[in-house]
Formats: sequence, structure tokens, C-alpha cells
Amino acid sequence: MNPAQHGEPRDPHDDGRPRMRAVVGSHRIEEEIFGRAFDGKVVRRIWEFVRPYRRQVVISVAAVLTFTATQLSIPLLIRYAIDHGMEPGGVQNNVLTVVAILFAVVIAINYVASRTQEAVTGRMAENVLFDIRRRMFAHLQRVSLSFMDKTEVGRLMSRLQGDVNSMQEFLETSVLSVGDIMLLVGIVGVMLWLDWQLALLVLMVIPILLVVRILWLARARAAFMAAHEANSVTNGALAEAIHGVRAVQAMDRAALNARLYDELVEDNFNAHLRASRLAQIMVPIVDSLTGIAMAVVVVAGGLMVVSGRIEVGVMVAFLFYIQRFFDPIRSLTMQYSVMQRAMASGHRLTEVLDVEVAVQDAPDAVALGEDDDGSVEFRNVTFGYDPEHPVLKNVSFRVGSGETVALIGPTGSGKSSSMALIHRFYDVDDGAVMVGGRDVRAVTQESLGRHIAMVLQEPYLFTGSVMDNIRYSSHWATDDDVVEAARAVGAHEFISALPHGYETILDERGGNLSLGQRQLLSFARALVVDARILVLDEATANIDSYTEMQIQRALRTLLEGRTGLVIAHRLATIRNADRIVVLQQGQLIEEGDHEALMDAGGLYSRLYTMNYASFDDLPDEITEAERAIAT
Repeated sequence: MNPAQHGEPRDPHDDGRPRMRAVVGSHRIEEEIFGRAFDGKVVRRIWEFVRPYRRQVVISVAAVLTFTATQLSIPLLIRYAIDHGMEPGGVQNNVLTVVAILFAVVIAINYVASRTQEAVTGRMAENVLFDIRRRMFAHLQRVSLSFMDKTEVGRLMSRLQGDVNSMQEFLETSVLSVGDIMLLVGIVGVMLWLDWQLALLVLMVIPILLVVRILWLARARAAFMAAHEANSVTNGALAEAIHGVRAVQAMDRAALNARLYDELVEDNFNAHLRASRLAQIMVPIVDSLTGIAMAVVVVAGGLMVVSGRIEVGVMVAFLFYIQRFFDPIRSLTMQYSVMQRAMASGHRLTEVLDVEVAVQDAPDAVALGEDDDGSVEFRNVTFGYDPEHPVLKNVSFRVGSGETVALIGPTGSGKSSSMALIHRFYDVDDGAVMVGGRDVRAVTQESLGRHIAMVLQEPYLFTGSVMDNIRYSSHWATDDDVVEAARAVGAHEFISALPHGYETILDERGGNLSLGQRQLLSFARALVVDARILVLDEATANIDSYTEMQIQRALRTLLEGRTGLVIAHRLATIRNADRIVVLQQGQLIEEGDHEALMDAGGLYSRLYTMNYASFDDLPDEITEAERAIAT
């Protein structure tokens, strides 16, 4: 369908060909890669990480300044050797010997200063790099889920990797920038000291270079950004195709995707080619200006030597300085781009580091202890991810210690949100959630985590051994504790059949196990924690009947002597609950055991008698009709 036919604006770069796009959500993310060359706020935040390594910074700067001083002194030594070691009437051996010794000393100092600067700066930058990564990782483990809900994983990974690396590059080159600036200033100063008139003739090429740089930078920046965007789109398409390879093969899209990817690669190649050409333009220009400056020195300086105004050594020193003069300019230009990238990266990093942890322990929070029971209570709870659109509306119910309560209702009724509030992943907008008779906002999150174990619909297993995965949330558990928990939930048999038993290394997210096996491992993980409260969020969904029987047996073991809150769509799995809480559109509309709810003839009874196996199976017209009844 042509967008133009419906009044939608057309991309001027769109040639009508189908294209693959790297998409996150419904839009492509393109983060800024160039910022201001200097951002005081970002630099201050970076300095917080650099401050512990101030000694290394001082050593690095001192080494760079020493290196610069030796670079400036070498042409002066050569000039002195020519003018005083080869005076008319014969070679002055004593002068040449002294100069040779000094030259060797300067070269040795130059080498030591260079090695010191590289080693100290490199180590300092690596230390700061790891400190930033550790700080970001620790912070991202603590930030509230409300932030994670609206932040793409790919974006965070980019910041943890690419942006941190940009900061490392900036730290390593910033010390060099000090040396380049001092070298540039030093060369100009020494040339003016040697002969100011000849120096001014040489420096006449600087305005030409500045004009060329100004004209070049705008085009180069646009080309570099276009190349970065093309690379981002190409890599995004590649990652998307790899992650979705099953769907690609199932829908026979391999050949078409290959053709579309070829187009992206071609666009990427052309963008990088343009950027490379612009990057290389400055090399011959700088070389040409260097040649012009040297020609000026040879012609004008030669005439000055012939006229007796300057000595030959001065002209030779000028030639050496001109050879070095454009090197720091070229280096500073490259470092300018590094600084721009670093400022943009630093801004994005500080955005993450400054994310407020919305859910925090109160100053007077207490720890749940052995004396606190396993009761759970909702008192007039209202909650919404967007306060303007509450998911739960004035919900109240209580689960006694040791009681099992099932929460059921159509998709979007607020069941999973209720479970998230029990663990205090979010704070309520109004009302209170009580655990063990205490408001969850008044107890420490660590003790709340020890008091509550959760089993989710999609069990998340980490790369590592089966043993490590089972005791992921209870690192203090012994091997015997893990084996006992696995036996209790019926997982020991299949674990023992694995190639290395409990030491078998799982693939990413447990890909070498079936869904039912992964779920049994998550049950064992919950059991080994030995928590008072067990939350099961659709733990029996998406599994076959045989596996469900295994899960049901494991559930009975898990729930024995514990408070259980079970979310289930399948009505058959909740009949044995002590009580059933029915939610609809965020409101509690029914509560009671199976028999009581059947006798009441409400929503639960009508759905059960219709013989639907799951609330997800409800036709839209029935759901709408029940909503009308509820309101």
C-alpha cells in the first residue's frame, strides 16, 4: 500500500523498495553520538570516578609535559651542534661530544616519559572504566521496575558497552591533548624566540588551515553520523534476523531477507565510503601546507642565512619544528571528535546513574522475622503503572497464614500486578499491602525477598550449572539442600539423566531443557529458599497435560505449610484452593471456595458451567457481557 494514497508524508529517501529496519517497539532508536565538545556537568560526573586515581593523573600529566619538553629540545640541540660544533675553521669535537651525550640523555628521558604516560594513563582509564561499569550494573540491579518497563534492553546494553568505551577513549586521549596543546604552544614560542620574522612567515599558513577545517568539519560530522546510522540499522537488522531465525525459516523468508540485507549492506558501505573519503581529505591538505611552510623556510631562511641575519642551525631547527607543527593539530582534531562522542556518551551514562530508585527502604524499616506469620492482606489497594489509568481499583482481600488462595480473571484484570505489589516491585497509589501483618513499605526489601518466593510463567534460568540455578536465590544452601528440593518437586530424576547431572551447564535461558523441566527447576529454586509465602504467577500455563500433572504434584509439595497465592487461567488447576478471588477490570467481584462460588451463580459459576478450560478461551462477546453485568 502506498502511503501517499492516504495522505501520509513520504520519506524523500524512500525509493519504493522494501527494506529491513532495526526496530525497537514501534520506532527506531537513534541515539546522539556527538555532543558538545565540553559539558561541565558531564566532566564533573566523570571526575567523581577519576578522583580516586588523582595520583596517576598527576604522574601522567607530568610524563606528558616531560615528553613534550624533550620533543622541543631535540631541534635546539641539533641547531647548537650545527652553529657551534661546526664553526668556520674546523669541527669542534668537544662541542659535538657534549651535544651527543645530551642528545642521548634527552632520547632516554623521552622514551621513559612516553612509556610512563602510556602505562599509567592506560591503567587509570581501565580502572575508571571498570568502576563506571560496576556502578552502572549495581544501580541497574536496584532501579525500580517502573524504569525497566519503559527502557529497552538494547539501549542499556549500548550504554554499558559502547558509551563506557567512549569514556575510556576520552580519558586516554585527554592527557595526550594536554601534551599536544603544550607542544603546539611550545613550537610557536620557540620559533618566535629563534626568529620572529621567519616564524610569522611560517605561521601565515595557519589561517588557511583554519578555514579548511571549518568547511570540512560540518560535512565530515554529517558523513560520520550517516555512517553510524547506517551501521546501526544494518547491525539491528542482522540481530533481528538471527534472533528470529525460526520464524524466518518457517515463513520461507531467507532469500528475501538476504536480498534486503544486501541492500542495507550496500547503503552501509556507501555511507562509510563517503565518511572515509572525507576523513582522508585532510591528510593531503595538511601535508601540502607542511610542504608550503617548509618551502617558505628554505627560501626565506636561505636568504636570511646568506645575508647573515640568521645562522644555518636556526633554519634547520625551523625545518624540524615545521615537521612536528602539524602533528598536534591533526591529533587535536581527532581528539575533538573523541570529546564530542564522550560528552554525548557521558550524558547518557549520567542519565542512567541518576535514575531515582523509586522503591527504597524507609529510614525506620524493620526486617521481617521468624515471629512474623505468612499472612497477606490487600487493604483498599489502588494501583496503576500510569496513575491516570489504575489497574487495580480499591481491592481488598486477606490470605491467612498457611492458606492457599487463587486469583483468577480475564487477561488485564490485575492479577499479575497484585503479585508484583506483594513483593513490592512497585508501590501502591492508595491503600496498603500487608505481609506478616506489616505494611510492605515499612519492612526491608531484603527481608521481604527472604519471606516471599516467586515462580513465574516463564522461568528464567541463567547460564551456569543446574546446581547454581536452583540455589540462585539461596546461595547459602548446601548441595544436599538442593538435591532434597529437587527430589521433593520431582526434578531429581531428569536432572540425574543429564550428561553431568547437577553440574550440567545450561544453555542460554535453559534452552537445552523443556519448558516443563525449566519450570520444575524454578519450583526447586523456590522450595530451597524455604520462604513463608509462595507466589505462583501462571506457573502451569503453556505446558502439556502430562507435565501439568508433574507440576501439580510439585505444587502440593511446595504449598504444604506455606501461604500460597496462585494465578491460573485454567479453571481445573484452582479447584483445590482454599479460596478463589475473582478479579475483573481491576475490581474484586467474587470471593469464596469453589463450592461457594458455584452456589452463588456469579461469573465464576457461569464460566465453569460453560466448560471453558481457561479464561483466555473466552469469546469476546461473553467477556463484554460479563463486564456489563459487573458494572
